Amino acid sequence: MGKSKNSDAFSLLLPLLFFTLVGTSHAGGIAIYWGQNGNEGTLSEACATGRYTHVNIAFLNKFGNGQTPEMNLAGHCNPATNSCTKFSAEIKDCQSKNIKVLLSIGGGIGSYTLASVEDARNVSTFLWNTFLGGKSSARPLGDAVLDGIDFDIEQGSTENYEHLARFLKAYSRKGKRVYLGAAPQCPIPDRFLGTALDTGLFDFVWVQFYNNPPCQYADGNVTNLLNSWNRWTSTVPAGKIFLGLPAAPAAAGSGFIPADVLTSQVLPVIKESPKYGGVMLWSRFFDVQNGYSTSIIGSV
Repeated sequence: MGKSKNSDAFSLLLPLLFFTLVGTSHAGGIAIYWGQNGNEGTLSEACATGRYTHVNIAFLNKFGNGQTPEMNLAGHCNPATNSCTKFSAEIKDCQSKNIKVLLSIGGGIGSYTLASVEDARNVSTFLWNTFLGGKSSARPLGDAVLDGIDFDIEQGSTENYEHLARFLKAYSRKGKRVYLGAAPQCPIPDRFLGTALDTGLFDFVWVQFYNNPPCQYADGNVTNLLNSWNRWTSTVPAGKIFLGLPAAPAAAGSGFIPADVLTSQVLPVIKESPKYGGVMLWSRFFDVQNGYSTSIIGSV
């Protein structure tokens, strides 16, 4: 019995459809930290490159335990004199390009801790009113509504961050989703954020695969890094997991991966994971110096 023209067309479609489904890799983005070097350019300039999908404004480095919260944006502006409100328009500019802008709390230098569940609640209220969708007479970044909060907790107490995550996520009910990011170290579980990550509330987890020799790239060997990546993607409940890397050798004590090694030996493997979100770079200043995101953008 002769085939109709329609069945010919259908048999041609099948292999195409199959190829589309099988050949689709998980396209990722590049997250960048901005705010810790006055010579890295403006927020708008970072977003105008078209290379970043997420920007973490760093850092709110003093909060909790009854302290008056403080933000440090290095040479960009001084929150105490209200000169950081100029970034409100730039935040909106980035968001108009579909870039998520988060405030990063913590960092390597500062004074922060969550003394109790109630303290976590108070900090969440402060963050909501000061940087997210709430209202406050003092909004250091102006009236721009950030997309969420990033937890870069590297010191102080390890307690109560799971409560802060729950309180912040609960604000999503007020109409605009509150995204949560986290920047744990690559040893599992992370000492500060392990319990918080177990809540499954984090949308983006940019794991720091640097300054941690047991689970990072070293001397041409990608094995430890890939083994650690597999543990993260198979055991940690998170929306998307990003490979956190230094954007230049000078950006970290160890763990820098040459761009050609990353694109040939690492990205093809980690992109197989359904949880793959992309690459996080520390930081915008070093990326400007080294052009790392430009070298890898085609493979992320």
